[in-house]
Amino acid sequence: MNEAAQKVSAAHLQRDAYLYVRQSTPRQVLENSESTARQYALRQRAVALGWPEEQIVVIDSDLGPSGSSAVDRAGFQKLVAEVGLGHAGLVMGLEVSRLARNSTDWHRLLQLCAYSDTLILDEDGIYNPAQFNDRLLLGLKGTMSEAELHMLQARMQGGLLNKVRRGELALPLPIGFLYDSDARVILDPDQQVQQSIRLLFETFRRLGSAIAVVKEFRLQGLQFPRRRCRGLTPGLLWGDLIYSYVLTILHNPRYAGAYVYGRTRYRRNRRAAPWSPACRKSSGTPCCAMPTLATSPGNSTRTTSGSCGRTSKCGMSTTAVQLAKGRPCCRGWLCAASAATP
Repeated sequence: MNEAAQKVSAAHLQRDAYLYVRQSTPRQVLENSESTARQYALRQRAVALGWPEEQIVVIDSDLGPSGSSAVDRAGFQKLVAEVGLGHAGLVMGLEVSRLARNSTDWHRLLQLCAYSDTLILDEDGIYNPAQFNDRLLLGLKGTMSEAELHMLQARMQGGLLNKVRRGELALPLPIGFLYDSDARVILDPDQQVQQSIRLLFETFRRLGSAIAVVKEFRLQGLQFPRRRCRGLTPGLLWGDLIYSYVLTILHNPRYAGAYVYGRTRYRRNRRAAPWSPACRKSSGTPCCAMPTLATSPGNSTRTTSGSCGRTSKCGMSTTAVQLAKGRPCCRGWLCAASAATP
């Protein structure tokens, strides 16, 4: 406490003390109430150092966003702005990871604190970023915080990919499929839905064109099912068949009886499109007794083997289009399940 009192000067006490409170996810906000209470309790540390209650500003608008980036954290951006303007004499956070888990954001805050003579306080002590030893320790804490985030993400991603390899990761299902009580994929018990999807594939086999399928459905006055999972009225909706929806169904490997993961890839570059094709190198998994709607009702279940559900030699993922047309994927490589189709 004597060392802390030595670092706090009258110039620091003339400015406000800012307490930054953050939880990484909304679930943590609901369940980790003790951690939130510990963060709010840091106000007493500021009072003990000489700051009056009215000069302690609590920034808790970031309860939910991750600390991996400052882009979506309005509270952290406000804190950095106040430090840069010289309004802050003390910045408080329970630990470094509460303030930032990104080295760029963390070191930018350290630089601003050093220039504006702002102190940083966490659960372990109080630091002056203008002093070399304190700056070195804070930089090490920030690096460890970022590394901890990387290890957590790698651990969770490894578990997710392990479930994918076993074909057990529950993914959103297209129209015509449902999960039963045992989390197994089954055909939609609604016979009208099954007949509509099978009619789409039969029409595509006969006409060989997606736009021709749309015209045929509209000529006969047929409607097509669509499942709404969100909104005020979730459930099954019926409407006119559109061209983009036909392409989505024809290119979905689920209708060919294959379990596929990784057809799209998320880009971290926020200036680019958020989703992009993953070079068509889908991470497919052969599964047993996967239901399919791309065949006749008598063959609604197919045991996949070999390269079914995986990419062909050319990198093109096997989809319901090959099953519907009876064509090889590329250069004579035929999906095992497609070859078994009567």
